[in-house]
Amino acid sequence: MSSLFRQMVWDGTVPLAIKLAPSSLPSSSDRMLDTYFIQAPRISYLPLLIPEIRQNLCDLVLDEATAAALREEDWWFETEKDNVLKWHWPIGLLYDAHFTTMSASESCFLPSASSLSPPMPITLYLSNPPADKLLLTPSVESLKSSFMSQCKEADFLRWGSTRRMTGLRKTEQDGLWDAIREHNYDNFWKIGSKILPNPNPPSPLLNSSPPTPNPDGTGAATTTNDAYAVRSIPLRLFLPNAPVIQDLCSPVTQNGVHTTLGDLLSASFPLLFSKGANIQNTSISGAYAVVQGMEPPLETEVGWLGASLAGADGWVNVCVGLRA
Repeated sequence: MSSLFRQMVWDGTVPLAIKLAPSSLPSSSDRMLDTYFIQAPRISYLPLLIPEIRQNLCDLVLDEATAAALREEDWWFETEKDNVLKWHWPIGLLYDAHFTTMSASESCFLPSASSLSPPMPITLYLSNPPADKLLLTPSVESLKSSFMSQCKEADFLRWGSTRRMTGLRKTEQDGLWDAIREHNYDNFWKIGSKILPNPNPPSPLLNSSPPTPNPDGTGAATTTNDAYAVRSIPLRLFLPNAPVIQDLCSPVTQNGVHTTLGDLLSASFPLLFSKGANIQNTSISGAYAVVQGMEPPLETEVGWLGASLAGADGWVNVCVGLRA
């Protein structure tokens, strides 16, 4: 069943409405065709959409000379309220973070209320990228480097070392990225299964404790691939208009109890989520959590989330919203 969720995450898409910024349009452009709608893969990234956007939007709207002179490395994206979109975030995370932020003032993101998701409005600028707001050069090579760094960081948090990532051959590391670019699930998991935990682990023994690194710091003391035997879950919490929160989260407590999403959220945000929150008593003040476009029950175990709903980079991204 957990492998089914992996497939669902990979196959998941989100609707985007990409509009050219008026300041990027010369007087000779066709302003009746300034928006392109696309159903984008959740696990993909905005720079990987540029060839399609160029072909189906820019080349149609702009005159031939202007389109030929475009420099794709100067392109950048923005949502409402001057929110510059981060190139190195997966598209699904950008979508979830946008609508959970919007839901604090508008009831616009209700995953359980409708199967139809609204398109995320994005403005595309063709020049003058804000270097102070973009953390990396907007290019596919920079994006690949960022992706690999995220994978290695997740590997260290999960297993206590980066051995699994660095132990891959160069062709295998390149294969991970190529599988994302080509959106090939089978090719990705042929390699990904070597670094990510088994999504169907046995239950841990009572009073067991999470593995710890070897004394010399060279890695984790365990070689098991179980989702509940990792040191911690690579997990980040996203609140509306707030810094990203990253903390260590073990899948099993020192008492041998499985850590749940409710445990994590109540510890991180006690004013929003009550202690021991569950699906019946979800939260305080209408707070809710979204992972990969879904609102999981708060009794969902974080070990399962780490094995089943992590992104291609190995991270579980939890977006917290407030219903107005």
